[in-house]
Amino acid sequence: MKKAVVLLSGGIDSATTLYWAKQKNYACFCLIFDYGQRHKKEIKSAILIAKKAKSPYEIIKIRLPWKGSSLLDKRLEVPQRYNVINQKRKNLIPSTYVPARNIIFLSFALSFAEAIGAKAIFIGAHTHDYSDYPDCRIGFFKAFQEIIKEGTAAGINKKSIKIYTPIINKNKAEIIKLAKKLGVPLELTWSCYHGKRYPCGKCDSCYFRAKGFQELGIKDPLLVISS
Repeated sequence: MKKAVVLLSGGIDSATTLYWAKQKNYACFCLIFDYGQRHKKEIKSAILIAKKAKSPYEIIKIRLPWKGSSLLDKRLEVPQRYNVINQKRKNLIPSTYVPARNIIFLSFALSFAEAIGAKAIFIGAHTHDYSDYPDCRIGFFKAFQEIIKEGTAAGINKKSIKIYTPIINKNKAEIIKLAKKLGVPLELTWSCYHGKRYPCGKCDSCYFRAKGFQELGIKDPLLVISS
């Protein structure tokens, strides 16, 4: 069976991507990152999802002591939805952007993939909803694919590792619809930027999750469980 490395964060997007890769008959190896984010709840969710999918996982702990993001620095306030909208109007990238995060994560995934002989890396990035992060754009992934081609033994030997972004052009409602079709355990996922007992319902991530379920006319199982 062909091998793949899947970046798994514990949210709906990465969980759906994992199950999509499994449907395509990949033997999936998950990478879960503990990079100093505000809470560990998403890491716990990622572990539960990997176990549910019967996919082996590695937890990679890294330090970003320079921070540079409200997801890393608790002295900075995570912006609520209305603040993010105002930032977008001014063409500003919100404070929840973690500098070069996907470059860092993909570099680890690439090293892992090359070491185990995997031919694919799956990442649940998409461009429709979130906060216009520069490392979630199609152009970025095309550029990174060139790095793989030119900067790895696999690429030089014409056995390049392919980056797959299966939900890149889907909005949240479409992703949730696909997740349900694939049997993703949505009740195990966590989207909120805060790691409290219940989702805050105010941050950008909560907003888009709620909007997706509302557009489909179905209840979020996480909120049903929480209530």
